[in-house]
Amino acid sequence: MKALRIATLFFLALGAAAQGPAPVLLRAATVLDGRGRVLHNTSILVENGTIVRLVPASAAVPGARVVDLRGLTVMPGWIDVHEHIAWHFGADGHFAGQGVGRGETPEHAFLAMAANAWATLNAGFTTIQSVGSPADVPLRDAIAAGAIPGPRILTAIRPLAGRGPRTGTPAQIRAYVDQDKAMGADLMKIFASASIRQGGTPTLSQAQLDAACGEAKRDGLRTLVHAYGVAVKMAVNAGCFEVEHGMLMPLSDLALMARHHVFFDPQAGLVFQNYFNHQRQYLGHGGYTASGFAAMRQVWPADDAMFRQAVQTSGLIIVFGTDSVAGAFGHQAEEFIYRVRRGGMTPMQALVSANYSAAESLRMQDEIGSIAPGLDADIIAVAGNPLQDITAVRHVAFVMKGGVIYKNDAAAPAR
Repeated sequence: MKALRIATLFFLALGAAAQGPAPVLLRAATVLDGRGRVLHNTSILVENGTIVRLVPASAAVPGARVVDLRGLTVMPGWIDVHEHIAWHFGADGHFAGQGVGRGETPEHAFLAMAANAWATLNAGFTTIQSVGSPADVPLRDAIAAGAIPGPRILTAIRPLAGRGPRTGTPAQIRAYVDQDKAMGADLMKIFASASIRQGGTPTLSQAQLDAACGEAKRDGLRTLVHAYGVAVKMAVNAGCFEVEHGMLMPLSDLALMARHHVFFDPQAGLVFQNYFNHQRQYLGHGGYTASGFAAMRQVWPADDAMFRQAVQTSGLIIVFGTDSVAGAFGHQAEEFIYRVRRGGMTPMQALVSANYSAAESLRMQDEIGSIAPGLDADIIAVAGNPLQDITAVRHVAFVMKGGVIYKNDAAAPAR
């Protein structure tokens, strides 16, 4: 507990130092507004955590603290709609999941989660959706209270999983959803399929999926459905809100999702590469087996083909999710590069998927995801121009969340 108290005091001091009482004027030469437009020679006036107005770069605002970002490309903070922020490697270097690993105390586990959150914020992600773990809740609430720094977190708390055709009646599933709502869940995560490492076969019947998504809708909760193969069509037919992954499905289901206005979050590469980079640390834990890793390697090329087809599907809204787990935090922007180089997105499409499109999928497009008056001041800047070289996303030099500056490595010092 002593280590936790020291860390909390440090983070509180950091946040207090970053927050100034005066309005902040961000001067920029190039601004990507999050909706697909490029603004030039624009200043962004921020006050009380909100974007107040956009003015010419040369405009003066008496009393405002000026931060010169004209050597960088400015854009809204990125949004990742699919992470597992509690997952970490334990003291022994091996996968500890969302709990306490071998040789760890609960305090060590929480500090590992806090470190994931800090790395994520530093990488330019000001909002994430963690789907999910009960351990997300204290982290979500501590960040929201300003006790520690990190991205805004929305969490599913506990997913609907393990209730196969013989283990959960529709009535029991509806009760489970109601319980999650009462626990303070921001959304429902539903496993309609087994892992791709286990073949991706359906785990819920149509009636069960209908009950889950129908009850969540009545409760005002969005649904995010882990679905492969035939489970994608089942999720659409059940009126679910968003489909994750989508591998092994008939490509005609892409147009089906578009017609029914279902958001789609495929992953182009980070989740695969992260698992392969850390295979030794995952092997032997739960479903992480040699055959499971072989299955992931086998399906990756087909996933590329599906992703490219999704990009070309008219009306389909693709949102940005990395499925980040232990090992990936701080590196989530690599998914942009995979989306462009392997998935066929333009750089602007990839960036908008993590800005306005992602905000829309969270029903938060009037709060975050764009550079516009009245929205939260979640603003980042990268060295270089990602529209010309997508690898610029690796070089986040400035991070502001809710008007608080957490990172400023801009060449010109703030004054």
